[in-house]
Amino acid sequence: MAFEELKAKQSVVWGTGPYQNVTETIRDIHGRVIDALDPQPGVKWLDLACGTGAVAERAAERGADVTGVDLAPGLIETAKERAAERGLEIDYRVGDCENLEFDDGAFDVVSSTCGVMFAPDHAASARELARVVNPGGRIGLANWTPAEKGLAALFRIMKPFQPTPPDGIGFPFDWGDEQHVNDLLGDAFDLEIERGISPLRLPNGEAYWMLFSSSYGPTRTLSESLDDERREELHRSWVDFADTELADDGEIEHKREWILVLGTRR
Repeated sequence: MAFEELKAKQSVVWGTGPYQNVTETIRDIHGRVIDALDPQPGVKWLDLACGTGAVAERAAERGADVTGVDLAPGLIETAKERAAERGLEIDYRVGDCENLEFDDGAFDVVSSTCGVMFAPDHAASARELARVVNPGGRIGLANWTPAEKGLAALFRIMKPFQPTPPDGIGFPFDWGDEQHVNDLLGDAFDLEIERGISPLRLPNGEAYWMLFSSSYGPTRTLSESLDDERREELHRSWVDFADTELADDGEIEHKREWILVLGTRR
């Protein structure tokens, strides 16, 4: 029950704010996922935790038969609007990557870009990935690593201001640990893992705070839940980290470490 309550909250949290502003900062990752998986006409493609549709759109433009699933209704609505504007036929659905509604082996390719990693039950997500990919099919997962100064640092800054999570909730950034990924997926897939850096350059820490507190659901929701004093404490912690640890030639640059997990279903 604790997991279900958490996911119910997440479905709202991730749809809070104009998330597209944040997803635009990882266009390089979207491009690498698409290049690695190489969409082909008619390929049955599932994009899990699809957000506003960045990867799903690129796959559909290349002719793949694309389904996009996300837990957040708000993000799915935005994705549908974007597809309509672009004249793309993408089957977008609200759904849970830990409990998918699709038949076994329904897809040739499953992708997820900084998405599946945030589902609380890692083992359940891994089982579903293995179940819905047909033999010989492929997965491509882009996951942030737990690196001390990577994106995980921002979640560590937020952690003291958040309620204690239920027992058993997986740390999202463990999906960026090669051993953890092998433990989850190695029995079902032949895996290859690439490492990358996605740089985000901004004028200063305040600009970083403004971007995430306005547009990134978890940060915006947390900020709005705090009283003035606690909100300012979170604000200062964020800005100080960025201006101190990420300083680069008068600006800041966050060298966000990530891995690309490529797998072929046995």
